[in-house]
Amino acid sequence: MITYPRGFRAAAVAAGLKPGRDDLALLVADGACAAAGVFTQNRATAAPVLVSREHLRAGRARAVVVNAGCANAATGEAGLRDAREMAALTARAIGCAAEEVVVASTGVIGVPLPMDKIRTGIAKAAGQLSPDGGASVARAIMTTDTKPKEIAFEVLLAGGTARLGGMAKGAGMIAPNMATMLAFFTTDAQVAPALLQRALVEAVGDSLNRITVDGDTSTNDMAVVLASGASRLPEIAAEGAAFEAFRNALTQGARRLAEMIVRDGEGVTRVAWVRVEGAASPGDADRIARTVAESPLVKTALHGGDPNWGRILAAAGRSGVEVDLAGLDIFIGDVQVAEGGAARAYDEAVAAAAMREDPVRLRLRFRAGAAKGSFFTSDLSHGYVDINAHYRS
Repeated sequence: MITYPRGFRAAAVAAGLKPGRDDLALLVADGACAAAGVFTQNRATAAPVLVSREHLRAGRARAVVVNAGCANAATGEAGLRDAREMAALTARAIGCAAEEVVVASTGVIGVPLPMDKIRTGIAKAAGQLSPDGGASVARAIMTTDTKPKEIAFEVLLAGGTARLGGMAKGAGMIAPNMATMLAFFTTDAQVAPALLQRALVEAVGDSLNRITVDGDTSTNDMAVVLASGASRLPEIAAEGAAFEAFRNALTQGARRLAEMIVRDGEGVTRVAWVRVEGAASPGDADRIARTVAESPLVKTALHGGDPNWGRILAAAGRSGVEVDLAGLDIFIGDVQVAEGGAARAYDEAVAAAAMREDPVRLRLRFRAGAAKGSFFTSDLSHGYVDINAHYRS
């Protein structure tokens, strides 16, 4: 959980933003931390993203405040003032500078924050901070999620073992364009801010940016990591074995959270890996894999368990990549269903059974080069439509 690493406390309270449940959370470090963040590429950027991006420029932070129930997006100058006030309220409650507070919000767009409830909630949460509060925080940040998403594990570094923790929320508006949800990581390793930023960017690029549920990127997405240094291990201040071990561990944790997000996606009944091999470049491979993974026709075939490989081929053909489809082979699980861009003989029943695997494996093999790429995706079901047709009501 998020407070598994040493040096962190957390608390969640019911502030009345989402009736009947905790909806405001604080994550606080015992001292100033090295910190890093990556943020949504959506041009309709929410106020908390603008404020948090500004606060993290110095590479330091002490706390994160998160609310569910209201995104504080498309709220103009008033929304910016509210986000800054959230940071200031948290700072006063724990004794730090407002610039050391990361602000995050999730919920309905275009609705002002009920600041009277936020003020009361922050004060209440600050009085309940505990090293055991991580699980409640992971639940409090949920929106349409059906379950909390948490990780906790250790990594061997020079001089001893460091701990890593993480949590994320996300079930809809999930598409690879930065982080595609809210995700927070903590570690008690000591990492220089520049290297922490690099590790986060690379970890997100190989995990949270390789998932899609519906092809939509939120206005509020962010992924943030805080490093307390409370393990008292030597600082990771340069590239080398310790940095590689830390980055790989962070990537591993981000991958776990990424898979949890897709599996808990809105209306999801099946998940699939889309893998591309033999592309001319990594960028081409990723673009083809993403196009297939986000295709509504591929996703509905996935939902129905239909081995309709023509939809996969068509998606690859419209990816914008210059590919020779006559050099394309397609596999569903271990069943080769197309060869050289054309049908080949296969057992339909065996292919249909491969569409019921967990996860389903869709593989496209080209002959243009040696590059590979992959995305983790989900089906598109009636449940997704039902949830999003009545999201505000």
